[in-house]
Amino acid sequence: MKLAAAKAEHQSLSNDTPSGNSKRKYFMVIGINTAFSSRKRRDSVRETWMPKGEKRKKLEKEKGIVIRFVIGHSSTTGGILDKAIEAEEMAHGDFLRLEHVEGYMELSAKTKAYFTTAIELWDAEFYVKVDDDVHVNLATLGMALAAHRTKPRVYIGCMKSGPVIARKGVRYHEPEYWKFGEVGNKYFRHATGQLYAISKDLASYISINQHVLHKYANEDVSLGSWFIGIDVEHVDDRRLCCGTPPDCEWKAQLGNICAASFDWKCSGICKSVERIAEVHKRCGEDENALWSASF
Repeated sequence: MKLAAAKAEHQSLSNDTPSGNSKRKYFMVIGINTAFSSRKRRDSVRETWMPKGEKRKKLEKEKGIVIRFVIGHSSTTGGILDKAIEAEEMAHGDFLRLEHVEGYMELSAKTKAYFTTAIELWDAEFYVKVDDDVHVNLATLGMALAAHRTKPRVYIGCMKSGPVIARKGVRYHEPEYWKFGEVGNKYFRHATGQLYAISKDLASYISINQHVLHKYANEDVSLGSWFIGIDVEHVDDRRLCCGTPPDCEWKAQLGNICAASFDWKCSGICKSVERIAEVHKRCGEDENALWSASF
């Protein structure tokens, strides 16, 4: 694995990439998973926790933090959906386009494509995936990850072990339920899908082995399955899965600022377009926290 990673790095350094990012070292890359229909969600994120324009560029330069909305292509390449994203990209310049066809049942493939593409473009210590209906405090997230930077293979998130759903027609149904033993069994421990982070070696592992890594129905389960059988440290950090106010507000008042907030019942902030500004106001860290933080 190390040999393959070294070869990949050597190849990327030898090639002149248009982005010019190959020789630069970054702290973390944050990919915000989004869909064609989520323009309002993206705008709500841009207006709250994600720096825009020159501030986003300054964040990359000064703090080594890259943030991009992650999206693939429509089934009809070059159609109206793709053109809308291209126009939005012209306006904001904050997308990472994947060689991937969008679709709800293709989230595991999209996750694999994201990590593979991100590590090709940016040499970072950590790679983060977050949904576009989650509120993030960037300084707190950065400090949470920095505490594990000496560990070679680390998988950080809110670890869970839910039931394997065997019944058809039910949400989160797993067609390959039989692989997990008797009906009623639970999944192995894995990070919940709203936000998680992996270290560089694990992103390299996904990139190198992408063609043989199996995809289960649920994206978070797929990611967890890829790390079974290799030496990975699972870090269960509950700061990455706080609730929305009053939960994150109470914790902030006690000095325990949350890195990410969402509603479990909605798998994200319920009605996030309308409510994320309120969450940001009541649970967001101090505006100067990010710029004064040292990772």
